[in-house]
Amino acid sequence: MSDQQQRVWETTQSSPEFAQLRKSFRGFAFPLTAAFLSWYFIYILLTAFARDFVVTPVIGNINIAFILGTLQFVSTFVIMWLYERHSSHVLDGASDKLRDQVEKELAQ
Repeated sequence: MSDQQQRVWETTQSSPEFAQLRKSFRGFAFPLTAAFLSWYFIYILLTAFARDFVVTPVIGNINIAFILGTLQFVSTFVIMWLYERHSSHVLDGASDKLRDQVEKELAQ
């Protein structure tokens, strides 16, 4: 990496725009990741230690464990949709602007 490239990347990473982009990403991703992992581990702990509860039939052969397992997939798709929405509305414009600025400075 040349000195010019190094300078451009260091300038970009120390810019307020980059800091705001990073804050927006982390402010969304970290809490959602913590919530999902908590939900996942609760599911695992219930299936491991509360078998009497999770084998309770709800409708026919469908029990609580099956419903919770299905909700794991549903929550994954909801999180994916929420992230795509957040990315499209908040992150993409700011990252495109930073990318264009970096490309312009590197072309000089």
